[in-house]
Amino acid sequence: MLPSSSHPSIAWRRGVLALIGIAIGVAGCLHPGPASSPLSLADTATAFSDRNLHDPGLHRFLVENLGREPATWDFENLSWVAFYYHPSLEVARAQWAVARAAQATASARPNPTVGIVPGYSTNAPSGTSPWFPALSLDFPLETAGKREQRTAAEKFSAEAARLAVLSAAWQVRGDLRRALLEAVNASHHLPLLQAVAEAQRTLVHLLEQRVAAGSIAAGEVSAARIALVRADASMVEARGQLTIARGHIAAALGIPVAGITDLALDDSLVPGAAPLDETALAAARRESLQSRADVLGALARYESAQAALQLETAKRYPDIHLGPGYQWDQGQNKWSLGLTIELPLFNRNEGPIAEAAARRAEAAAQLNATQAQVIVAIDNAVAAQTAALAQLDHARQVRAELDKQAARVQALLAAGGADQFEAQSAQLESRTAELAVADADAASRLAAGELEDALQVPFSNLNAIANLSREAAQPRTP
Repeated sequence: MLPSSSHPSIAWRRGVLALIGIAIGVAGCLHPGPASSPLSLADTATAFSDRNLHDPGLHRFLVENLGREPATWDFENLSWVAFYYHPSLEVARAQWAVARAAQATASARPNPTVGIVPGYSTNAPSGTSPWFPALSLDFPLETAGKREQRTAAEKFSAEAARLAVLSAAWQVRGDLRRALLEAVNASHHLPLLQAVAEAQRTLVHLLEQRVAAGSIAAGEVSAARIALVRADASMVEARGQLTIARGHIAAALGIPVAGITDLALDDSLVPGAAPLDETALAAARRESLQSRADVLGALARYESAQAALQLETAKRYPDIHLGPGYQWDQGQNKWSLGLTIELPLFNRNEGPIAEAAARRAEAAAQLNATQAQVIVAIDNAVAAQTAALAQLDHARQVRAELDKQAARVQALLAAGGADQFEAQSAQLESRTAELAVADADAASRLAAGELEDALQVPFSNLNAIANLSREAAQPRTP
């Protein structure tokens, strides 16, 4: 039979063991789950190689987001293909997930801690237990709203990461438009360059006939032959540009080139856009400076820096640590309550506060710089579109005049007032003018797209913005 003085020791040990078991059990319930299997480079490469425009997962994604099955592959539908596949968006979405996880971390309350200190007396009196173990707890209590400010800072950081996904989407959309325009322009150039080369080859043949007849000197054919060599080289270059452009389209979509072999290249891929009137442009500019993803992202980063500054300022007020404790001292139950507070004797967090204030000023400067860049981008895009449309109008006028001239020469040829050389020369000039029109048309489409990218407001929504602006400007009747 154990002495009565040993019973509290047994009970105490059982209580401590139970407390340790509970702590281990709680910690075991919070495990992060099974680790994911390691990535296989062979598997990821195979998965990329299998991407195409007919993937069932892609079509489910398009139906969910567009509300319909895409009948044709135009720019808007292909934009959503890029949103589904492009790796930069996958990276941006993963970074947003990290920011959301950080937000959850910031909002968590600090856990209390427990300390167990077993003590043993080597010269305890006879009949008294030599053990005097102690148990202490530490409950941290944050003051001055630190948890709220920390949560706010991460909340705005998560919002900035979400807006970065939208900025990446606009970048992907713009890259896709440029790649499609490059391919469409190359596909237009190829038959036109073939026509120019054939017309030039006919001219060389006619000149060689004149040389054979003794009408002209052999040296007079050299310039025409050089022009033919250049025309053939341009045709070969256009074929290469078309192949390269298809590669750019595939890269912009985030799929291999083999996945777009059946993609038709025509004008419907990238439709043009009419220039905006002053009212619509002014409304779009105002909307853009307040709604562009990069502008809102810069604002969110500023708000995060502001919250971080408030957090560092709140740290001037020390946290409180409550430390209740218990000790079983050789048969005596002893309780204690500790209170721990950091004493701000040597500093009051001035350094971190200054750093946070500087980061807030940096975020404000970044916001101003972002808005300035947007204003410059819009102005440049408007000027580029104006110039491109003027160039297109001039190219069409020149083509119209040369087409009339070619028709007149053809009529004279039929009436015997002109020869084949004059007719072929007129046709060559007309084909060359057609090339200039194709270049100007591609430039105008690109300028329209660059303006949309600068505004980050799809053109389908600009009329609504302009109408709202006009309604707001009109006086209201009481």
